[in-house]
Amino acid sequence: MNRVLRRYRSMPLRSRLAMLVATAVAVAVAAVAVTCWLLTRAQLHAELDTTLRNSSAPSESVDAALRNCLGPGGSSASTTQRYSFAYIQVVLPDGTRCMAPNSQPVKVQRQDIAVANGPRADTLHDGVTERGEAVRVHTVRERLPGGVGSIGVSVSRPLTEVDSALNRLALLLTGLAGIGVVAAGAAGLWVARTGLRPVDKLTGAVEHVARTEDLTVRIPVEGEDEIARLSRSFNAMTAALASSRDRQAQLIADAGHELRTPLTSLRTNIELLARSEETGRAIPPADRKALMASVKAQMTELASLIGDLQELSRPDAVREGPLEVVGLHDITRIALDRARLRGPELTITAQLAPWYVRAEAAALQRAVVNVLDNAVKFSPPYGTITVALDRGVLTVRDHGPGIPAEDLPHVFERFWRSPSARALPGSGLGLSIVARTVRHAGGEVTLATAPEGGTLATITLPGAPTPPPQAQFAP
Repeated sequence: MNRVLRRYRSMPLRSRLAMLVATAVAVAVAAVAVTCWLLTRAQLHAELDTTLRNSSAPSESVDAALRNCLGPGGSSASTTQRYSFAYIQVVLPDGTRCMAPNSQPVKVQRQDIAVANGPRADTLHDGVTERGEAVRVHTVRERLPGGVGSIGVSVSRPLTEVDSALNRLALLLTGLAGIGVVAAGAAGLWVARTGLRPVDKLTGAVEHVARTEDLTVRIPVEGEDEIARLSRSFNAMTAALASSRDRQAQLIADAGHELRTPLTSLRTNIELLARSEETGRAIPPADRKALMASVKAQMTELASLIGDLQELSRPDAVREGPLEVVGLHDITRIALDRARLRGPELTITAQLAPWYVRAEAAALQRAVVNVLDNAVKFSPPYGTITVALDRGVLTVRDHGPGIPAEDLPHVFERFWRSPSARALPGSGLGLSIVARTVRHAGGEVTLATAPEGGTLATITLPGAPTPPPQAQFAP
């Protein structure tokens, strides 16, 4: 059995489908054929029984049979019969049988004797002649003249006619079933080939993609069936992979471009310091201090850029940590402390109402820090930054140059930097990280030009003013 299953599973799908169709049709045809044969057999036997019940032996045949048993002076049954056919015999109460002329002797059974003795009026059963021929027997009770007793008169009809008809029907049904199974197998193979043609195209497309890595392949979609859905899914998958590969290539190109500037500056400064050591020409202390400060700044910028790239390289489905119920007001206070250290000459005011959200604490803190860093970076010297948190809406307002209207649609794109910001430190990834983190927390972030100048950043997060009973839940 296991060998048969293994062999079946190793067959091509279209062959298996054709075999399944042929098997299903064969079972159905066999069931119909057997049912038809059984119904026909029952009907023929019922008609034969009806014929036997409605017909009885002619009186002259019964008289002849009695004379054979009782002699010429034997009594005759007072019967009036319609016609004669088949085998006729008389059954006496002691089980003796008397055949009519031209009749075959049929073996007497208990039912026939019971009819002859009187307890039963008639009986209908299968019987057999002395030569072994199957017959259908109908025995009725007849009284002898003068009330001297009763006899049983059996009329038997051979089952050869019924059996011959049934045999011919069986051969006909077998032939039709064989033709039907062969036709079903051929139709199943044709249906399998036709139905699997789109799958063959899909297989060829997948093999082409695997061989050439060409993600521009698309499969024509026809109809609304499962194959069409599979084709649409494949097209959507290849489009998503192509888009992902394009974004990856763009990220690598942009990262290389952004890394080139600090690395070039860092290499230049280090070469100056190394040349001073090799030639013995000392660099003035002020210049040396400026060089070291530049090297430190470039190292800090590289570290920040690498951290941002690591953050953006994580798939959207991968979280940095578990989702926690955290206080957005507490995270904002921590971010404000860092912002005040980076802009000590700035005036930063804050009004923070309690608000609890479910988010990744570290990622959310980085997002708020990035927004405040942008406000510090673009604020004028001794400027003012206003921070407010009210019912889940965090606003950060600076009084810098603002963002031109034509640049607003691009502020959350990776590595995008406005012309006015390209001279300032940064990689152009901060706001991309902010948008991604806020989106994961189920919120929304926007940047707009403030009515009186400057930039207004708004982060809206769902939550509640009080912490829920459960402080943490599984992602």
